[in-house]
Amino acid sequence: MTQYRISEAAELLGVSDDTVRRWVDAGKVDAAADSAGRLAIDGAQLAALAKEQASVPADPSSVGRSARNRFVGIVTAITMDTVMAQVELQCGPHRVVSLMSSEAVRELGLEVGSLSVAVIKATNVIVETPGRSA
Repeated sequence: MTQYRISEAAELLGVSDDTVRRWVDAGKVDAAADSAGRLAIDGAQLAALAKEQASVPADPSSVGRSARNRFVGIVTAITMDTVMAQVELQCGPHRVVSLMSSEAVRELGLEVGSLSVAVIKATNVIVETPGRSA
């Protein structure tokens, strides 16, 4: 069973250690002493709390799509030449980079500060886990 210390849980949730301790005290999440006697939260409980705490801006588009990976954000940078462009978005805590034609940037009216939605439809998604020493 995966467990996370209070500080690790706080980092993963993007809150302070004190906030996690308050949630434990309020019964929002359970914590118990780990093998070293430190307060720890069960990984499955932390995952549920992370989903519950996720704050996603409303998607401004009204178009239906099959893609489920949609990230609302703001354009933070555009690097463009005559043919291609690199567009960076900040979507919550995540930076998303898209390569597209310069024509598409102009047609969409993209500029730094534009509200945008990154729609990702991928057949390959790589999932990594931290290295573990034997």
